[in-house]
Amino acid sequence: MARELGQDELIDRWTLVEAELAMVAGKRGATRLGFAVLLRFYTEHGRFPRSRSEIPDAAVDYVARQVGVPVTELAFYDWSGRTIEFHRSQIRRTLGFRECSVADADKLTEWLVTTVTQTERGAERVRDQLLDRCREERIEPPTGGRVDRIVRSALHRGEELLFARVAIRLSEAVRVRLFALVAAGADDDGQPGGDGDGPAVLASIRSDPGNVSLNTMLTEIAKLEAVRAVGLSAGVFADIAPKVVAAWRARAAVEAPSHLRGHAPEVTLALLAALLHCREREITDTLVELLISTVHRINARAEVRVTKELIKEFKRVTGKENLLFRVAEATVNAGDQLVRDTVFPVAPQAVLADLIAEFKSSGPTYQRTVKATLKGSYTNHYRTGLIKLLDVLEFRSNNTTHRPVLDALELITRYASAGNLHYYPAGEHIPVHRGLSEDWEALVYKDDKRRRQRVVRMVYEVCTFQALREQLRCKEIWVVGADTWRNPAEDLPTDFEDGP
Repeated sequence: MARELGQDELIDRWTLVEAELAMVAGKRGATRLGFAVLLRFYTEHGRFPRSRSEIPDAAVDYVARQVGVPVTELAFYDWSGRTIEFHRSQIRRTLGFRECSVADADKLTEWLVTTVTQTERGAERVRDQLLDRCREERIEPPTGGRVDRIVRSALHRGEELLFARVAIRLSEAVRVRLFALVAAGADDDGQPGGDGDGPAVLASIRSDPGNVSLNTMLTEIAKLEAVRAVGLSAGVFADIAPKVVAAWRARAAVEAPSHLRGHAPEVTLALLAALLHCREREITDTLVELLISTVHRINARAEVRVTKELIKEFKRVTGKENLLFRVAEATVNAGDQLVRDTVFPVAPQAVLADLIAEFKSSGPTYQRTVKATLKGSYTNHYRTGLIKLLDVLEFRSNNTTHRPVLDALELITRYASAGNLHYYPAGEHIPVHRGLSEDWEALVYKDDKRRRQRVVRMVYEVCTFQALREQLRCKEIWVVGADTWRNPAEDLPTDFEDGP
């Protein structure tokens, strides 16, 4: 059904120009009006209307007034037969268009395959591109059914070319590992069975992460190692549109191993490669998020634990300033008198004990206690996963200002398996970064038995992970192979440095 048209659209699209008025000059009545309507419709759409219902009534009325024929005359125009065929032929010849032949259809299909369907996979978008191409080539578009067949053929052939392009880039060893992921010997849902464990590995890779915990971290690390063990090269999808790769990844994520191995080899390889390529980035993002959440959790739980301990002793003391002034005044004026005779009459012992407890729960002592508790929680539980993260994640920065944290991570990795080493070796260079400030400094630097200042290894690791967390969140440090946590320079337009 034709849509309603506004006055501006009528004038813009349905006004007959001088050459068109000349074409209808020799015609009369219904023939004159029908020809004029066909001409304007064809000029705007590059095709003829399939029926009278495609032409808005407002457009017919507007054209009728231009050609001086009553609008009712269109009811007598024959929409099938020799007259309309002659009119169509005359309009095509005048405007330089031709009907779509078999050769034209083949040529259009080839054009779609080579220039459109290897990047655009949406049927509607491909159809629009086809119709635009017909207009450029001055070809009258074929019927709707034939257009649909051309689009389907182009989409299929374009995807086949992409499958073949990806498959040929895979080494024989990678192909073997990919086929092993869907080898027979497992149930269709990917659960292990028979002799092969490849489908079980595939099921693990496709699974979602659990809640924030050490076990989840270790599981995700195992997934990432399994993906990398396949050995996909970084450039396997270099010139494949990201949305095409994402569509393949989504398809491979839901198909059972039996369905995946039922495709042609090139299809199976491309789908599995797309799944692993995308999952590597997704799992890397998950691990970064687990690192950030875990470091935050360690600190939060340490604060809760210390607060619970101190709250038992805590009783807020009101009028602290006046009380301290009175104690100081009494002490200065006391001379050699005893504390119990001078201070306690002004500030009872119980009130002073409450004042001490309040200071511990809010001042530097509280913070140092929290950090000492945090260090114990890290050492006894979370360190295993966080240290292992350093083996699978590669951290980088675009600013040398943040280099000390990266150097600190290299130091931690180097001594990660040093057993019960309490201090870093005396001659080792210890990178100093922003995390070693305030209360951490008193815990990181300690004197050994020979009164030499040393760096406590576990405390240094804790404050380094906290500094890493903050710089990751600010994108000052990024992760190689991640998506959300990728190099922030990749988020800029390619011509950003060129300026406006």
